[in-house]
Amino acid sequence: MRPIIVAANWKMHTTAAEAGALATLIAGRTQHPDVVRVICPPYVCLAAVRDALAGTGVAVGAQNVHHELAGAHTGEISAPMLAGLATWVILGHSERRREFGETDELINRKLARAVDAGLRPILCVGEQVTEREAGRQADVVAHQLRGCLSDHDPARTLGAGLVIAYEPVWAIGTGRSASPADAATMSQLITRTIAGLGWGQTAAAKVPVLYGGSVTSANFGDFMTEPGIDGALVGGASLKPDEMAGIVARAGVTAQARRAAVG
Repeated sequence: MRPIIVAANWKMHTTAAEAGALATLIAGRTQHPDVVRVICPPYVCLAAVRDALAGTGVAVGAQNVHHELAGAHTGEISAPMLAGLATWVILGHSERRREFGETDELINRKLARAVDAGLRPILCVGEQVTEREAGRQADVVAHQLRGCLSDHDPARTLGAGLVIAYEPVWAIGTGRSASPADAATMSQLITRTIAGLGWGQTAAAKVPVLYGGSVTSANFGDFMTEPGIDGALVGGASLKPDEMAGIVARAGVTAQARRAAVG
């Protein structure tokens, strides 16, 4: 059974003084043994959130990592620098692609650095609204996956705990979300594409697929009825303890049902 994961992407919100208290509150409101919980705060808040979450079972993730191990890269953070601060990392988020011009080739290199450093990667893929309207979403996402995962050893990357987050760009921060059926179709495409990269169907089927894009406690349950969706990468709602409590509670229902189904 693939794990059920709820990852919180706080983006550029919270100061170090605020982050620890918020992380503590969310951890206390989202206790569920069958749900993997991750909080990804800004870099400057990593230490505060790490300390606040000690002993809670909630993991800490970074929102990005540089593709080099060290060097003259002012303002950047390398994977080795995250040792002791985070165990997860988000890679290829659409905001990084849009605002910083990150390409699939660059994200591919970041993924290699993350795996080498023992960070569990959440690789983001998703189409723009114009691509969706043109019916090109499958081609776009498959192209992103091939670009980001090519030349990576399947066993090693799977062993690092690769997670894919399908985030239709037009749904991020807009209040719009894809339909559960759309998300399920894209999840199937993601698994097929990974299998076709030389991973094989068995290995590809072990990779969890999350949905992201205006996830709320009100709409999340609909996504979790789809067997190909294994949780969520939550943006704005992840800053609200009540929302996170509702999202994790619903994730827990799905986790328990799937566990019972496999005996």
